Parts: sequence; C-alpha cells; structure tokens
Amino acid sequence: MENKKKTIGIYIIASAIIWGAVIIGCSLKLKDSGCFVDISYILSTASVIHLLFIWGPVAIQFKKLKEEN
Repeated sequence: MENKKKTIGIYIIASAIIWGAVIIGCSLKLKDSGCFVDISYILSTASVIHLLFIWGPVAIQFKKLKEEN
C-alpha cells in the first residue's frame, strides 16, 4: 500500500515538473515577442502530455487502490 502511494506521489511531482517547464518555456518565448500561435502550441502540447502521461496512470492507480479497499 505504501509503495502505491509513493508511485502516485511521483506522478504528482512529474506533473509539477512538466508545468514548471511549460511556464519557463512560455516566458522565454514571450521575452522578445507576443506570438500567440507559438505559445498556444506549447500550451496545447503540454496539456495533452499532461493528460495522457500523468493523470491517466494516476486515475488507474486510484482505481486499483479503491478496489483493494
């Protein structure tokens, strides 16, 4: 049980790292210009990655924990 909680914690930390990188990427891109198209590509790509690779496995882990209890 403790191992599964640590696994979920790793996904949450990974989520924070991804969004931190997105914020840094956006700020660097906006530094010299106001290109909305470039920023929207960065944000939409990060959102898809976040939903597929972070919250998908977390939802599966939560479901398994619920079934065990």
